Amino acid sequence: MTFSDLNIEQDIVDALAGKGIIEPFPIQEQTIPLALTGQDIIGQAKTGTGKTFGFGLPLIQRLGAAPEPGVKALVVVPTRELAVQVTEDLELAASNRPTAIVSIYGGKAYEGQIEQLKAGAQIVVGTPGRLIDLQRQRMLDLSHVQEVVLDEADRMLDLGFLSDIERIFQAIPDVRHTMLFSATMPAPIVALARRFMSRPVHIRATDPDEGLMQANIKHLIYRAHSLDKDEVIARILQAEGRGKTVIFTRTKRAAAKLVEELKDRGFNAAAVHGDLNQEQRERAMAAFKAGKRDVLIATDVAARGIDVDDVTHVINHTIPDDPDTYLHRAGRTGRAGKTGIAVTFVDWDDLHKWTLIDKALEFGIPEPVETYSSSPHLFEELDIPAGTKGRLPGASAHAASAGGPAEKRTSDRPRTSSGSTTSRSRSRSRAGGAEQSAPKAAAPESAAPASAPTEGESADGTAKRRRRRRRRGSGSGSSEATASAPQGTSDGE
Repeated sequence: MTFSDLNIEQDIVDALAGKGIIEPFPIQEQTIPLALTGQDIIGQAKTGTGKTFGFGLPLIQRLGAAPEPGVKALVVVPTRELAVQVTEDLELAASNRPTAIVSIYGGKAYEGQIEQLKAGAQIVVGTPGRLIDLQRQRMLDLSHVQEVVLDEADRMLDLGFLSDIERIFQAIPDVRHTMLFSATMPAPIVALARRFMSRPVHIRATDPDEGLMQANIKHLIYRAHSLDKDEVIARILQAEGRGKTVIFTRTKRAAAKLVEELKDRGFNAAAVHGDLNQEQRERAMAAFKAGKRDVLIATDVAARGIDVDDVTHVINHTIPDDPDTYLHRAGRTGRAGKTGIAVTFVDWDDLHKWTLIDKALEFGIPEPVETYSSSPHLFEELDIPAGTKGRLPGASAHAASAGGPAEKRTSDRPRTSSGSTTSRSRSRSRAGGAEQSAPKAAAPESAAPASAPTEGESADGTAKRRRRRRRRGSGSGSSEATASAPQGTSDGE
């Protein structure tokens, strides 16, 4: 089966073939012929099976080879990252046509998006909030929309976008072609379809239960200690055949902390979370897709925008809150028919969450095995070479040159410019005479951060220490105490 067999026009077929996309996936085989006729469709398939082209190719073809300027098609998505991903896929498919596509989402300046709309973009891919914002400002005209797609509809409901979706549908014509795609089909999605669609056909690309236990993904569940997780992750990242890896954390703070920890251990990691601005998030995602970074740490909000075919491992640093979130996280690997590994850490306090997920997804693992970074089964199940430690060779030297914690015994102490710690220099000063152990040539450099020598004090600070000893032992006059006070304050900071 080829896209030509599905009646996709040759210029689109050629655009896909240029990127090595020749054979359609099951969801595409089933949805494209119906969508080309204008049939309303509810498409349900597990993540990573090509839903974007399932609605994107018919949408582009139905607009015509040279559509008139102005918004004719609208694709609504839940997250900024997914908006970028869908736009890239549609731009690829339409690369041999003059059809223009614009992404509309928050976190970026309005000006560029408005300019593209004014230039006559025919397809808009956007998140609900920014779409409504521009529509209210009369910068986005939805009155001529012919094609509407709700992508990841279940996720939009999870994020509370139902009222926004209703406002969007009020702004578009009643007569239109509507497609809704969702990995899961809860009752609110069915109700949404009944309200805004005309006799839709419900298409399941696979058996409804197949997505629960994807055969091409190996699921490993470990009961892990929070203080040992970073070490376990660092060893997993050195497993044989490990390619691009996505690590999910529950909070933004945990993501920021973990990315710094892995960088210090020598790994090429990037993060995507809500504390980063949109440009930083897009830069991190682009670096991950291009292979410049092979570890991506993300929170759930960014999860569905990670559409990368060569992710080999997914690691749940913290257990997801529900079975659907687990499936969406694990679905970042094993995409496009490839195999993958999903590792989940279950904290002692989160065992009740795992019990619910285990029952819902029928894993049959009610008690995850207790696992540490030294556990033999960890090395065996993940194909980690024996003797692997949680720090890449040369990472310590790199950390030391960057002021990182290369030596555990001094890692938590502030350093002076000579490399010694301030606590050491304090103990030397108070003990007296210890300064002889340091070369005199280094004395001016180590003294640089302190205030300039007072009158009668040598550059290496010898006179200063002599005055301090006299003041402590003999109760010297106020002039001596005053002279030594500034230096004493500097030492104690």
